[in-house]
Amino acid sequence: MAKVNPAEFAREVRREVGKVTWPTRKETAVTTAMVFVMVVVAALFFLVVDQVLALAVRLVLGLGG
Repeated sequence: MAKVNPAEFAREVRREVGKVTWPTRKETAVTTAMVFVMVVVAALFFLVVDQVLALAVRLVLGLGG
């Protein structure tokens, strides 16, 4: 691998950062909202699955119901 001096490295980094397409404030807000919605959906799903499995275990082991 070729050695690159620190100044050339810094120039290349600045050039690459200039190529990045940064999201707008609206895109960031929508993406954040979607993440929160998916977290709630996943939490509800796992809550239901946990309750169903707990009921099944209680029925199988005869611990009440």
